[in-house]
Amino acid sequence: MPTLSSRAQALLGGTAATVPPSWLVLIGILSVQFGAGVAKNLFGVLPPSAVVWLRLLTSALVLLALTRPRLVGRTRGDWLTVVGFGVALATMNYAIYQAFARIPLGIAVTIEFLGPLAVAVAGSRRRLDLLWVALAGGGVVLLGRDEGAVTVAGVAFALLAAVAWAGYILLSAATGRRFSGASGLAIASAVGVVMIAPAGVAAGGTALLAPELLLVGVAVGLLSSVVPYTLELGALRRMPPRVFGILMSLEPAAAALMGLILLGEVLSLGQWLAVGCIVAASVGAARSSEARERHERATPGRQPPEAKT
Repeated sequence: MPTLSSRAQALLGGTAATVPPSWLVLIGILSVQFGAGVAKNLFGVLPPSAVVWLRLLTSALVLLALTRPRLVGRTRGDWLTVVGFGVALATMNYAIYQAFARIPLGIAVTIEFLGPLAVAVAGSRRRLDLLWVALAGGGVVLLGRDEGAVTVAGVAFALLAAVAWAGYILLSAATGRRFSGASGLAIASAVGVVMIAPAGVAAGGTALLAPELLLVGVAVGLLSSVVPYTLELGALRRMPPRVFGILMSLEPAAAALMGLILLGEVLSLGQWLAVGCIVAASVGAARSSEARERHERATPGRQPPEAKT
């Protein structure tokens, strides 16, 4: 008899299979940024760390129920990898929500996107990749020159989120090689819940017991974690990684639009140009990274990166 977990996964998989993969990615992006806008609206009654904890708690409970990960028989390396993945996940979420509390949504996500951009061009010796780095650097300079809505603390938290996102990408790949499906992410989310709990519970206090706030916090968790992850997983099964990477590069622009629509955060022309520079750099880096991987696979006798010691 099928379990609730298997029925839920079959239902989600069937729904994802009926929608074009590019739309799944775009809907996932909008879901993440809509969730961010809802979360920022909560900051007046719940501090960012409390909202982060509710988000992680929701996603952990849902993912654990769906995946039911196997815990016994794991090696020390498995646990070190998944715990590191959880630390990166928690740090990324905590830092970006602290940035949201201090600077506009679009600017925070634009700076955060420097993390995956750095991973995409790391180790490359191609001159074209230097162009993407220079373009992203130009975007950062534009943000730094426009002091209107940018604070040092907000930028610092966004940069911390970028570093954590880079670590998240690398540890996600390592976790995926050791844990099947989304089970590694489920365990990492539980690690994140434990890590953020002291700050989140202390900051939220008795407000965490208010039913209406709990419901909104659960909605943030679903919108920002569960829904986009499910959609992205379905999309990746049916589209090339290069196309996926290019579509994901639209996330800073989507964040700026959601900030405008949901929060009334109006960016200056210079800030929009900065967003455009980093989006363009990310698109270029995604295309270049895919081309570099194809070249490496086609080079006789060359070891794949994961096989090197």
